[in-house]
Amino acid sequence: MARTDSTGSTWRYRWARRQNERRLRLFRSAEGGWRRRDDELRRLRTLAEQCQGSATAGDGLPLELAPDEVVLRVVPAAQLVEMRHNAVLPAPDLTVGTPTGRLRRRLPDGVRVTDAGMAVITNRRLVLLGGRGRRDWAYGRMTGLAHDPHASVTLIQVLDRRRTSGVLLRPDVAAEFRFVLTLAFADAIEQRQAVIDQLDELIDEHARLRPSRPGIATPGQARLLTLIPGGRRTAVVAAALAVMVPVALANSGPSDPTSTETAVAAPGAPAATGTSTTPRSTGTSKTPRPTGSAPAPRATGSAKPGSASPKPERRCGAPENPMGYDFCGGERVREPAREVCDHFDCVPGFWEGRGYLVQCENGKVSLAGGSPRACGLHGGVRRTVTT
Repeated sequence: MARTDSTGSTWRYRWARRQNERRLRLFRSAEGGWRRRDDELRRLRTLAEQCQGSATAGDGLPLELAPDEVVLRVVPAAQLVEMRHNAVLPAPDLTVGTPTGRLRRRLPDGVRVTDAGMAVITNRRLVLLGGRGRRDWAYGRMTGLAHDPHASVTLIQVLDRRRTSGVLLRPDVAAEFRFVLTLAFADAIEQRQAVIDQLDELIDEHARLRPSRPGIATPGQARLLTLIPGGRRTAVVAAALAVMVPVALANSGPSDPTSTETAVAAPGAPAATGTSTTPRSTGTSKTPRPTGSAPAPRATGSAKPGSASPKPERRCGAPENPMGYDFCGGERVREPAREVCDHFDCVPGFWEGRGYLVQCENGKVSLAGGSPRACGLHGGVRRTVTT
C-alpha cells in the first residue's frame, strides 16, 4: 500500500483500517440476516411440497377421520380461546412468507382461555381436542382468519358459530402451525400449487436483495475531517460558533467595568479632555482645573463662555436604558422594571428567576443571580447588574 501523506503520518492508514473493519462488520451482520431469511423460505418451500399428511398420523387420537381426510400436523399444548366481543376478521387467504417479529405467549385484549388440549390440522378442518370437549373449524365454512402479529394466537370465524374463537400456542411452534394451516386451507380449495409458486417468487426476490461485499477503503480516501471528533457535523458547529461568539461579545459591550464612554462634543464646543479651561476673559489667561471641580468664577467683563461638555453617563458597558442599570457596582437589582427586556437581552424564561439581575458570559441577562444554576446554559455568570 503506497504512502499518500508526504509528512509520513500514519493516521490515514489507521483510518483506512478502521473503515475496513467497520464495513466488514456491517456486511457480515447484513449477510447473516439475509441467509437466515433465505434458509427459512427454502425450508417452507420444501415443506410445501412434502407435507402431504397421512391417515395413520391420527392413530391413537380420539378423532374420527372422514374417508378422504388425512392429518397434516398435531400440535400439543394448545389452548382454546374465545373473544368476548364479536369482531369481523379478514377472509382467509394464501399469503405466506411474511416475516413477523418475536411472538409472545400472551392474550390480546378481549380474548380469554376456555379450554386446553391439542390441536390437529387435517386437510379438511382444524380440531382442538380439549378437556371439556372438541372444537372443530371446517375450512369450507370458514369466513374469517387472523394471526396476531405480536401474540401466538390465531382467531377463526365460521358460519355455524356466532362467537369468534381460536387457539393459543407456544411461540416456538406458532409460525410453522400457521404455515401448515395455510397449506391445509389451500388443499381444501385445491390451490396448493399457488402457495408453492408464491414461495418461488419470494425466493427469487430475496436473492436479488443479497448484500454485496463492500469496497476496500484506502488511505488516500481519508479526509482531515476524520481527525475531528464528530466529523463534518462538529466542523459545521465549530464554524457557526466562530461566527456567533464575536457577534455576541460585540453586542454585550466592553467587559472592563472601569471604562467610561466618550461624550460627543456639541458643534462649536471644545473637545473633551482630561482637563477643562475657564472661559477667556479680557486680560486673563487660560487656567487649567481638574475634571469634576467647581467652575472658576466668571470674570467681570469677560466674553460669553462656550457651551460646557456634557458629562458622560456612567454605565460601564451596560446598554443605554432609562432604569439606570449598569455594571459599575452598587445595589443589586432584585425587582427589575417590567421593560428591562426591552433594553437588555434576557434569557428564555427570564421572569421565572428568583434572585437578582446578572449578566451571563454570552451577554444575556438572568434573574437567577445567587443560584448555582444561574446562567447554566449561557456560559455562567459574568457580572452583576447594579443600580
